[in-house]
Amino acid sequence: MNGSVRLRIHDAIADVPRAQWDALVDDRATPFLSWAFLEALEHSGCATVETGWRPCHLALWRGDALVAAAPAYLKDDSDGDFSRDWGWAEAAGRAGIPYYPKLELTVPFTPVTGRRVLVAAGEDRAACLRAIADGAREVARELGAHSVHVLFPQADEALEWEACGLARRVDHQYHWRNDGYRSSEEFLARFDSRRRNAIKRERAEPARQGITLRTVRGDELGQAPDDWARAAFELHRSTVEKLEWGRGWLNLDFYRRVFARMPEAIEFVEARRGGRLVAGAFNVASRTRLYGRYWGCFEEHRFLHFNVCLYHSIDECIRRGVEAFEGGAGGEHKLGRGFEPAATFSNHAFLDPRLEAPLAAHIAREAEQHERALDRWRAASPILKHAAPREA
Repeated sequence: MNGSVRLRIHDAIADVPRAQWDALVDDRATPFLSWAFLEALEHSGCATVETGWRPCHLALWRGDALVAAAPAYLKDDSDGDFSRDWGWAEAAGRAGIPYYPKLELTVPFTPVTGRRVLVAAGEDRAACLRAIADGAREVARELGAHSVHVLFPQADEALEWEACGLARRVDHQYHWRNDGYRSSEEFLARFDSRRRNAIKRERAEPARQGITLRTVRGDELGQAPDDWARAAFELHRSTVEKLEWGRGWLNLDFYRRVFARMPEAIEFVEARRGGRLVAGAFNVASRTRLYGRYWGCFEEHRFLHFNVCLYHSIDECIRRGVEAFEGGAGGEHKLGRGFEPAATFSNHAFLDPRLEAPLAAHIAREAEQHERALDRWRAASPILKHAAPREA
């Protein structure tokens, strides 16, 4: 890095000028790393000390110029971070070793792969990441944290973190990939006849039920952001409240802020019956990818969830040439509907040597097992036929 830089810790994203933060956000960062999204989480009270998310964003400054930054939070538990480290915490507890608090470089409630360190154009990315990694360890010690976790970095960044001494963990989600489909029919042709006919029956249900679906985006959302925000919130809340394990992490103010401040990155799939809104999905979009986030319904209808959350957006991706659709964490039901396992990553460093050595070894073994499983699945997909060469 040219010139001396200084690491500063910011206890709110609002303390960093929006223009400087967003100048670091490129296409690989995803809209979730934008200042507006993070500020909405914090200002609304969804991601605060009171809810278990203490902001302590890491930023490298050269004078008044922001050189690099990473969203970071101190956590006293694993609620809403999708780290899947409960087993580690339980094992540490049985051994009498403190596990919490922990320092996480992530976006709250958002298991989406993207950049975790943002770097200004022209800067040495590897050097900035090493400085952030060293700084994260030091900040963790100062705050009394026992570990550092980088959640859902991109594959190449996960290797960079590994080179900085953070063990690389491998997991998977189910993503839909656009193989250059020219139509939905061309996509469906990839399935064997049994699955293809089953999917066609599921896709036909909304029309039989008198339900119409469409995606609302951009200018239309921006014309009445409060109305769309309330609809998204009420739908999500209606579904969360039906589930014994449902967690209402996001409030109305969060939705109001993102619909008002970043409508260009929001897509809302609405399902209407007789003109009434009966279901919907709140999605986020970049230039090349669609991210499924939350859905809800006021009425229960057969296969409505699959159509609102999966099929309609697949068709939209094909129509617009979007490269991939990430439908969210979990959901093996996605496999039979055209989604395929995609590797996800995280990196971990434990400051207590009693945890560092055994957990690093465990993570390495687990990563090998996951990578072999993904290779086997890709070699012999049980759902999709292998893509045939297409004519020019």
